[in-house]
Amino acid sequence: METKISSNRNHFRERLKDKKRIVVKIGSSSLQHPETGDLDYTKMDVLVRELCDMRNRGKDVVLVTSGAIAVGKKAVHMEEISYPGNGHIALKQACAAVGQARLMMTYQKLFAEYNQVAAQILMTKNTIVDNLNRYNAHNTFSELFKLGVIPIVNENDTVATYEIEFGDNDSLSAIVAALVEADLLILLSDIDGLYTDDPRKNKEAEFIETVEELSDELMEMGKSSTGSDVGTGGMNTKLIAARIATSSHIDMVIANSRDIKVLHRILDGQSIGTLFVGNKDSYFDLPEFVAKMHSD
Repeated sequence: METKISSNRNHFRERLKDKKRIVVKIGSSSLQHPETGDLDYTKMDVLVRELCDMRNRGKDVVLVTSGAIAVGKKAVHMEEISYPGNGHIALKQACAAVGQARLMMTYQKLFAEYNQVAAQILMTKNTIVDNLNRYNAHNTFSELFKLGVIPIVNENDTVATYEIEFGDNDSLSAIVAALVEADLLILLSDIDGLYTDDPRKNKEAEFIETVEELSDELMEMGKSSTGSDVGTGGMNTKLIAARIATSSHIDMVIANSRDIKVLHRILDGQSIGTLFVGNKDSYFDLPEFVAKMHSD
């Protein structure tokens, strides 16, 4: 199967205007000042304003946010986590416990400025594997949407270990998008989108605006990292997210968080980032896929 890179870009971009349920994921490096590692309140404020404006448009919105471990590290004055073995994981979990509370407090204050109610949902990917847990999680999201609430989702890093290792919430955001039957997933990161090669190393690398169909060849493109030492996700995890999303009939866009205002421009149909087109004809067993990820 060959990778399809669409030339009919306008059609796919135009239909983004009609999306009703949107999941937005933002990475750790996008939330912090690179010089200090402290939270970038200006960016966070713009992010919250954009999400609230989506709600004002009548759309259901979910935010999947990284940053708990990084915020916790700063709070307890730890620049690096270098404990070996289990001590390393336990320390990360402790930092996540501190950071999650601080991160959520900041979001709550910002959302309150725009008279928007937000809710916290901490998930593990195991939530999807268990039928009852998945059913309950789906119902919780559904009720929050009915109430006009914006769920803020993060991995439950304080009690799980494989989530910390997995990849900066990229795949989790796609899993959440599939769980809530979203129309669109937007990954905000420190990259512009997908290239044919690493643009930092190869000046001939070409930007890919639209991908109609994922192939094994395209998945191999994602081996290089984003260059960020804050988040753990590289292009590989974003392409895994794209496979989950598109197989679940969900369009996905990777865009640069340098300007958070790209969110409303994407929804206006502008050609920003790389658009992965949802496969309307595919069958995707989400619990089976997640269970396989655990066993790999």
